[in-house]
Amino acid sequence: MPHDYFGESVAATYDDHLGAKSDPAELTHTVDLLAELAGDGAALELAIGTGRVAVPLHARGVPVHGVDLSEAMLARLRSKPGAADIGVTVGDMAHVRVAGTFRLVYLVFNTLMNLTDQGEQVACFETAAAHLEPGGAFVVEVMVPELQRLPQGERFRPFDVSDGHLGFDEYDVVNQGLVSHHWTVRDDGVHVGAIPFRYVWPAELDLMARISGLRLSDRWAGWDRSPFTAESRSHVSVWVKAETPT
Repeated sequence: MPHDYFGESVAATYDDHLGAKSDPAELTHTVDLLAELAGDGAALELAIGTGRVAVPLHARGVPVHGVDLSEAMLARLRSKPGAADIGVTVGDMAHVRVAGTFRLVYLVFNTLMNLTDQGEQVACFETAAAHLEPGGAFVVEVMVPELQRLPQGERFRPFDVSDGHLGFDEYDVVNQGLVSHHWTVRDDGVHVGAIPFRYVWPAELDLMARISGLRLSDRWAGWDRSPFTAESRSHVSVWVKAETPT
């Protein structure tokens, strides 16, 4: 099993530091798009976490099952109103197998990058494809690496400088690596943490999808379906499984 970077110390305040991801308008756009893609089918969320997306999606009438490695994050999910009927499986999102098939599999908020090896990221795509019904969709929300904003020779870029929290990304451009460093002020003092990632480009994701038998259907800059451009700092991409085997 991979290392769990989202234990109790992170899970305890995870929902308090979501920033723009906690904005009701963005969450509405997210749930609207996912509900549309799920249609009258079921959804599987890889890395369901505390249920930020799964709970409102389930409230819209979409049956949701979730996978997560962190028992601490799942405990927060289970404590939320409306989460009792959301099934969960504890496991590694790159290799887990859940009974049945789904109309929609989704993975949000840069979580694909928690898989720090290219082979594991490919395995995650293969796992998603294995759970999809023919014609079903795999949706990934992930950042665009900010190398254009990184001066020559620099490794660090701040992503959050606010009261109570400092966050810096450390880039390793040789190995396509990234470490997010956090200094969080709490009542009991300053908590320091670091989480490793592997950043990934849109074209690389499209190749992973092709390897897994999926094809690109749509790519937007965000959940509101705004156009993806050279200036976009993240993207929401949709790959679809063929209706019939090729």
